Parts: sequence; structure tokens; C-alpha cells
Amino acid sequence: MPINQQILLDNRPTGEASASNFMLVSSDTPPLQEGQVLVRHHYLSLDPYMRGRMNDSKSYAAPQPLGQVMIGGTAGEVVESRSPKFQPGDKVVGMGGWQEYSVVNADQPGALRKVDTTHVPLSHYLGAVGMPGVTAWYGLVKIIEPKAGQTMVVSAATGAVGSAFAALSKARGCRTVGIAGGPDKCKYAVDELGFDACIDYKPHADAGSLSKALRDACPDGIDGYFENVGGMVLDAVLSRMNAFGRIALCGMIAGYDGRPMPLAYPALILTNRLKLQGFIVAEHMEVWPEALKELGTLVGTGKLRPRETVAQGIESAPEAFLGLLKGKNFGKQLVKLI
Repeated sequence: MPINQQILLDNRPTGEASASNFMLVSSDTPPLQEGQVLVRHHYLSLDPYMRGRMNDSKSYAAPQPLGQVMIGGTAGEVVESRSPKFQPGDKVVGMGGWQEYSVVNADQPGALRKVDTTHVPLSHYLGAVGMPGVTAWYGLVKIIEPKAGQTMVVSAATGAVGSAFAALSKARGCRTVGIAGGPDKCKYAVDELGFDACIDYKPHADAGSLSKALRDACPDGIDGYFENVGGMVLDAVLSRMNAFGRIALCGMIAGYDGRPMPLAYPALILTNRLKLQGFIVAEHMEVWPEALKELGTLVGTGKLRPRETVAQGIESAPEAFLGLLKGKNFGKQLVKLI
């Protein structure tokens, strides 16, 4: 059995996360038992939610245990199988974590899923045609419930979730506006992802300034908002929401270091009779087949062309992850392991 390089959570961050929170180790891969498969990971997914799980605090999921492999999505290939459900060579996605190999119990529901790479590259099953894409789909379709002609806005617009949101929103006939960091990302959002407009938040020092930019980009107000960031961005969007607008709250990356994020004008939620709903996509597995079918079609037909930022080698994962939290990635952040 192969030697397996792994990244563990060595200690919990106080405030901002750092590379010293992680530890790279090597271990022997255990022999397979009956019903198990050995997966060699080709790609590791890095996602903002991982920062929250590094804290030892109450949340929607248990904290990442210290001294254990960092939790995370993986895409790879079965290299050995003692289960009739999988054969060597099968391309699969799962939650193998920050390591080069994983041993998976094939009978565990949802632990491993075969994927078809004929029209969709393997890496996209960790992004547009994976958890981030389904996250965008659920927030838009089930919470925001868009209608043709309405205006939709998404923060972190060029990331894995935001880029899928754009394709799904445009497919429903909505004016779709993004908020992203930097002119290059905003140009990509409009030119390649199909956004009608994209606002660079970086030149704006406060919510009032960003709100004016939103007014220009959304002259008819905002009917639906997909929130990934929080903080100043949420304050600015709230000031432009139409009556009976809907907000899908998926991420609050501005507060992942533990800083409080008070709302400037929470009364706007009442004044405009807004619906604001937080959600965790893993709690809605019943929608995944429908969502993945639409997302796979969008990618396969070229209507969704997601960009990826790819770090090389397991040892690069911590720095790539820290860069993701600061918005240094362009599109979906991955680590290529082979």
C-alpha cells in the first residue's frame, strides 16, 4: 500500500488563520478490508467553510478535530477495490480530506460518487458541478425563487458559487449583477460569466459608497441577493433591496476570523418585508440530482465556463487556503495532487 502524505489541523487559530495551524505528515495507507476501496486523489477542494470548522465553537457542523486530516472534498480515481460497487479506474468524488489517498467504506451512503468525465472535467465536480454549484442552485431556486425580469445580485461573484449563480440566474431571464474584488475579476464576470454588470468593491471605503455603485448597476432595485461575504457588502445591498426581496445567506467570510459583524440598518429587513434565510446545502441532499443535471448541462454546453486556480502538491494546500480567505484566488480554488 502507498505512503500517504496528509495535512492535519495541528492547533486552532486565534483570530486570523496561519500556516502554522497545519502540519504535514506521512503515514502508511492501511490494507483494505472487505467492502472498502482505495482512492487516489487527483484534486483537493479548498472552500471558505473550512475556516469556520477550524474554530472550537458552536456551529452547524462539529469542529475539525485536532491532530486529524483536514476535512475537504476530493476528486480522484479508484486504484484498488474490495467492493463490487467500484472498479479500479472509476472516477469518483467524495470527502477524502487533505491527503493524497483515502480508504472509503463503499457501503456508507453518500461517501463516494461515480462521475462521468466525458463532457465535464473531473475537477469541475468539486466546483460548478459539485457542492459549490448545488449551493448556488439551492439558494437561487429554493430561497430566492427568481422571476424573469427581476434583478439578482451575488457577492464573491467570480468564485465557484458566484460563477454558477450567474449561469443559473441568466438561464431564468434575470438581470444579474456581481460584486467582486478587482477590475480583472469584474471584467471576467461580464465578458465570460455573462453578468450584466459587476461592481468592484475594493475602491469603496464604506457601505454608503458601495450602495451608490449598486444603485447605478441595479436601477430597478434588487429583488434577490445571494450572500457569501457579509459586513459592509451586506449593509450596502440591504439599502437597495426592493420590498419583499429575498436573501439567501450562504457565507459570511468577512467574519470568519471571529470579528463581530453588526448590521448598520437591520430595520430595513422589516421596512422592506425581506426574507433572509441561511442554509447549509448538505442538509438538502434531495435536490442534488436535479441541480447537478442542470449544472452539468450548462458546463457541457459551454454556457458555464468556470475558471480555476490550481495549486500544485499537497504541501501547497495551507498557503492556497489562506489565499482563498483573502480573495487571492480567481474562480474555484483547487490543489492538484498528481
